[in-house]
Amino acid sequence: MNPQHPEPRKIRRAVEALLAGEVIGYPTDTVYGLGCDIASKKAIDRLYQIKGMDRSHPLAFICPDLSEIARYASVDNQIYRVLRRFLPGPYCFVLEATKEVPRILQTKRKTIGIRVPNHEVVTAVVRELGRPIISTTAQRSGAEPHVDAHEIDDDFKGLGLVIDAGAGGLVPTTVVDLTVSPPLIIREGAGPVDDFVEEAPRSLRDVRAAMQELKKEMRD
Repeated sequence: MNPQHPEPRKIRRAVEALLAGEVIGYPTDTVYGLGCDIASKKAIDRLYQIKGMDRSHPLAFICPDLSEIARYASVDNQIYRVLRRFLPGPYCFVLEATKEVPRILQTKRKTIGIRVPNHEVVTAVVRELGRPIISTTAQRSGAEPHVDAHEIDDDFKGLGLVIDAGAGGLVPTTVVDLTVSPPLIIREGAGPVDDFVEEAPRSLRDVRAAMQELKKEMRD
């Protein structure tokens, strides 16, 4: 599929697979993902099974734009300003879940992860579907993410289809918890974290600086 100008008939084929309860593979602005329709409990169960994940493993929502987020997450003015600044982009923001979120997808803290990728293909799929895709990275625990769509098809048996839009990335999203103040960086990935670290306690900044120094020493 053309990554900049996805063909409508191919987008429709992917959406038909989602509506049929299938799990699909698709590109994002970071690594390839695996996902399914939020409205299908059977598909969500299948997603956990195909990836071999524990049921406690959190999944993210992929939304087409900011307007859809408020339906599934509690967004005040301050959080909205953060989302508007960093999305679409390589971030997953942890937010408080609303009652619209199926219980099976909520963590014990009743939070969810929200993504708005900067990628035309997955955005077109979600927009055509009319509701979010439940998403996880296309990688096995402890392994690197798959770059080639054919590798995803070979590794994860039972997928409805895999959208091939060229080579994927190797660095996953940056995950930031916005339910706490200051924001907590859960995973540092493709999205820069400097703006969030500046608001964090000095102890956290010191830890990050020490980690960067350690990485430099290891390279040297």
